[in-house]
Order: sequence, then structure tokens, then C-alpha cells
Amino acid sequence: MIELTDVHKTYAGGVRALDGAGIRIDAGELVGIVGPSGSGKSTLLHILGTLDRPTSGQVRIAGHDVGALDDAQLSALRASRIGFVFQQFHLAPGTTALDNVADGLLYSGRRRTERRELASKALTRVGLGHRLKHRTHELSGGEKQRVAIARAVAGGPALLLADEPTGALDSVSGAGVMELLGDLHRDGTTVVIITHDSDIARSLPRQVSIRDGRIVSDSSTLVGGRR
Repeated sequence: MIELTDVHKTYAGGVRALDGAGIRIDAGELVGIVGPSGSGKSTLLHILGTLDRPTSGQVRIAGHDVGALDDAQLSALRASRIGFVFQQFHLAPGTTALDNVADGLLYSGRRRTERRELASKALTRVGLGHRLKHRTHELSGGEKQRVAIARAVAGGPALLLADEPTGALDSVSGAGVMELLGDLHRDGTTVVIITHDSDIARSLPRQVSIRDGRIVSDSSTLVGGRR
């Protein structure tokens, strides 16, 4: 599903965010990528999600060589294969849970009725079938994150990238979100969780540590950044 080989990312001013990072994640895995602030994990997320391009190195996502794709092809890859969950939810204020999820499918080419049907199914899947018409301000933090997860998976992506998905939640709501991500993994979705919380990472089947832009440890057997 994911293969990064000797990936570097340098920003203006010579800031080196990734320094030869390499990782392989197979389809169906549940992986935690853990590191402190400034370790490069957010940059890694952007590279994994094709939101940014590396300065050098090779990135393959779902069998595609990202470096060989133009911007339109990358957008199509994200729309069809990758779902994103962010710490701050990014829900539209004053909009119902159903519309927040359905609007996430606007660029999928589906008709409005199909988008709303998929949104309803996704919200039911995450335990919010009874909250379809509730607006953003009427939802708890945990419910908002579940709406965000429903939006990410409504189109049936093979890969789900979650960036600090429990960071804005209390411990009970956070545990519920982690359980939900585990359920999605058991249903066959490849799930990658970016976190600074080592306890969350240790609860996952595979833990990858990043520091100073490099993969420094991996609980799977790796040689030179690759399994």
C-alpha cells in the first residue's frame, strides 16, 4: 500500500523535515507513527497522503509512483484511495452531520442522492445513525471526530491516514475513536495513525518511531528502512 525509499524533504531556508526516510506498509496493516514535535511526522503524513511532494526519493502509494503523476492524477488518487482524519475535525459550522459527510464526496463524480446515501451509511457505521440531522454545534467532541471519520471513509478508501485523531478529545472519547479505527482496520482498511502519544502507539500492532526526519525504529523486522 505504501513504500517510501530514501525520501528527503527540504523547505525554504534549508529546513530539513525528512532526511532519508524509508518505510513500507502493506495493505491491511494498522500502524502507529510516533514522534515528538518537530520530528517530521506531519511532513511524513503530507507525503503519504500525496498532499506534498518530496524533494528527492521515491514514493509509491497503492501501486502508483507518485513522482510520475501530475496534479490532476494525484487529486484523483486521493479522491479514490485515501481518506484523511485530522485532529481539529474541519467540519463546516452550522451544517448537519449528513451534509458534512456528503460534501466530502463532491469531487467523486457521484450524484447528490448517491453522496447522501453513502454519507448516511458511513455515519451509521461509526455509530451516528441517530445524529444525521444534528448540526456541528450540537455534537460532542467525540461525535465530531466520528463525523470526520465517516467523511474520510464514505468513499471506501483503501488507506486511512489519521493525524493525532484523539488530540482534541477527552480520554473516554479518545478511547472510543481508537476502538472505531481498530474496527475499520478489521474490516480491511489500511490505517496509519500519526501521533506524539507513545501509549497510543504501543496499543497498535506495529509502531514506527520518527526523529529528526528519519525512521529510527520499527517494531516489524526492517533492514535499511524496508521490510
